[in-house]
Amino acid sequence: MSDRSTLRVPWQGSQSAGIFVRYVLFAIIAGIMNLGTQALVFRYAPVEALMLSILAGTGVGFVVKYFLDKHWIFFDDYDGAAQEARKIFLYASFSVAMTLVFWGFELLFLVIGKTETAKYTGAVVGLAFGNFAKYVLDRTYTFKTKATSWN
Repeated sequence: MSDRSTLRVPWQGSQSAGIFVRYVLFAIIAGIMNLGTQALVFRYAPVEALMLSILAGTGVGFVVKYFLDKHWIFFDDYDGAAQEARKIFLYASFSVAMTLVFWGFELLFLVIGKTETAKYTGAVVGLAFGNFAKYVLDRTYTFKTKATSWN
């Protein structure tokens, strides 16, 4: 395990709390990157941009979240090509599953609210739910509990 697993801030009561705070912060960062990308694509795409904006935002959010989770939540080191491929496959598979949940919330809110604000509200709700479920899945299956549990 890397030395980063013991990073603490003055107000932090435990390693578990630190991981929780970082995970929430990283989810917010990835979510902002996702929604920012969506907003740019939705605004400037020369074609009907709904699905294009969702796909572009999801791609950006995935890359950002994977990097942050791997290095600062699960403190995961390189374990060889086969193990890395397995981790990326599992991480991506769980990401796809949680992305479907995220999209479902986003599109449901858009259909019900019929506004861009409703769409982004659904996106935030879907991202919050999906990120929690994804943490549990990644901790259990992808990175094999290298992070301290906070649930």
